[in-house]
Amino acid sequence: MSRSPVAGRPRDAAAGSTRGAHEQPRGGDRWGIYEKALPAGLSWAGMLEAAASAGYQFVEISIDESDERLSRLEWPAGRKLELHAALSASPVPIGSICLSAHRKYSLGSASARVRERGLTIMRRAIAFAVEFGPRIIQVPGYDVFYEESTEETRGLYLEGLCRSAEWAREAGVMLGLENVDCPVADSLSKALRFVGAAGTPWFQLYPDVGNLAAMGHDVPSQLREAGSHLVALHVKDARPGDIRRVPYGEGIVDFGAVFRTLRDIGYAGPLVVEMWNEGEQDPIAVAARSLRWLKEARDAAQPRQRAGGNA
Repeated sequence: MSRSPVAGRPRDAAAGSTRGAHEQPRGGDRWGIYEKALPAGLSWAGMLEAAASAGYQFVEISIDESDERLSRLEWPAGRKLELHAALSASPVPIGSICLSAHRKYSLGSASARVRERGLTIMRRAIAFAVEFGPRIIQVPGYDVFYEESTEETRGLYLEGLCRSAEWAREAGVMLGLENVDCPVADSLSKALRFVGAAGTPWFQLYPDVGNLAAMGHDVPSQLREAGSHLVALHVKDARPGDIRRVPYGEGIVDFGAVFRTLRDIGYAGPLVVEMWNEGEQDPIAVAARSLRWLKEARDAAQPRQRAGGNA
């Protein structure tokens, strides 16, 4: 992590479990860790404990296109009891879900069968959130991923998002749209159009600052434009055309500007450290070190106190 942190401070929004056993930290200091940053093969109890030991307040789990993670949405009673038991004994909750399964089962697919599968996954993910406590589901901004994007797929995608937003409203679960590396939603300006079309407080923005930078956007101006529509934030570094596995401080994200902007717009919601640490000898140590780096970057962007106590 070579670059010296120069950054600001974040608002408290919706991520976190509804379970009273988990102590809520002060607003503006709620950090989550992406499941894939932690060692593979851990039990639920082990995963939650690993996140806590690295200094995080919650875990963001992945529901990707793999059969293993999709099966979480169809667990039998015994598997559900296992997670309930782990959560009841854990110092941290599951705070959010990254629902990347929609890359394969796209809501905008030209195939009605694929779209229906995508909608089923959405309904089940919302039900999972209701049962296990995560309050935010991040939805990727791809109309399609393995198909060609057309005017038709974009229209179908919007239709699927609007249906999903209605289910989320009924369940009291927040959906947050992620800006991604495709033209349909590569910026928050474009993502806001979908939010406006859905027309419900239960469908907002869950941006990724690394994706914004990698796609050539001015990250602070995009965050200011999104404003009160932000419900959570993926905090990762990136390079042009490279949005994964870039160590903090070695990419192009100006974290000083990011944290100052979050402070200026009054954001104090959850911040999720999105990393992929497979292949690391000690993923928990890497996750802990990354969190320390980011907190230093946030603190460095705070206004300096003058001797008389006035900022």
